[in-house]
Amino acid sequence: MKVFSLFILILFTYNQLNAQSPNANYDSVLAKKLNANSNGMKRYYVVILKTGPVIIPDKTKLDSIFSGHMKNIGELASKNKLAVAGPLGKNDKSYRGIFILNTESKDEAEKMVESDPAVQANVLAAEYYPLFASAALMQTLEIHKKIVKSNP
Repeated sequence: MKVFSLFILILFTYNQLNAQSPNANYDSVLAKKLNANSNGMKRYYVVILKTGPVIIPDKTKLDSIFSGHMKNIGELASKNKLAVAGPLGKNDKSYRGIFILNTESKDEAEKMVESDPAVQANVLAAEYYPLFASAALMQTLEIHKKIVKSNP
């Protein structure tokens, strides 16, 4: 019986030492605004943009399509639907860029991406993957605005 009591005491002490302590910096208003769970996480959709099946040799037309692509990125960001976007480096999979979209729904992610002129023209194609990551990603664009020296 003494061994069992000692075991219980050790187990209780171990649990107390390893119990999570409250975060003194926790901001419940920000957590709610960002739709964070108790661990500060939320669901997103990652979209990998890759080279599509259509090749447009007309540089003026292609420039216009990619101008629309950039405008669409700005619109998604202004609607709080885009956490992160950017091009990928050269690779053997024809991957061109990524979006991390502020949605839990693949259908909504597809609708957002289908609004992109480069996707509409089949110059880019998309692959979709669910992501569970920090809700703080939604603060990236606000922080980015503070570190850019000049506006486009």
